[in-house]
Amino acid sequence: MSDIEKIKQIISKELEIDEAEVVDSASLIDDLGADSLSVMELMIAFDDEFGVEVPEEDYDKLLTVGDIVNYITSNK
Repeated sequence: MSDIEKIKQIISKELEIDEAEVVDSASLIDDLGADSLSVMELMIAFDDEFGVEVPEEDYDKLLTVGDIVNYITSNK
């Protein structure tokens, strides 16, 4: 499984949504129904899986699935 597929799988699992909804352009909050707590839980899951710690000040920059994919793959 590629990193991109794994990231999307984590988002799907953490937000309890169908993986088909997890597309690059989807907004975590507006499209996928995430709230601040679920965003924090996602970042912890990414750290656990990929060893990429996302500082809280960067959360606001990671608005879409594509933003997260780019951040994780660029920083691992």
